[in-house]
Amino acid sequence: MQENDWISAAAEHLAALYDQEFGGKVSGRYRIPEKLVRRIAGRRRLYEADIRALSIALFELGYVLIDMDSFYVVMSANSFVNYRRANDDCVA
Repeated sequence: MQENDWISAAAEHLAALYDQEFGGKVSGRYRIPEKLVRRIAGRRRLYEADIRALSIALFELGYVLIDMDSFYVVMSANSFVNYRRANDDCVA
């Protein structure tokens, strides 16, 4: 097993959770504590570079990983498509 295979496997596991029913919802965005992300990854520690690599792998699968310091949020990248856009006029 290659050193970075755990990143792909963890990203696929986190993506699969998006479609599972739990927390009173059929599917959708969710938050997950760092402890469970480490367990899914099979790692004792996750470094900044690990989280960045995991985030990239999840994005390739169509999901966004948001680091909230004590937990992570996983959302579909499509969730952001319909957000309103800031432009020059509103920033000025």
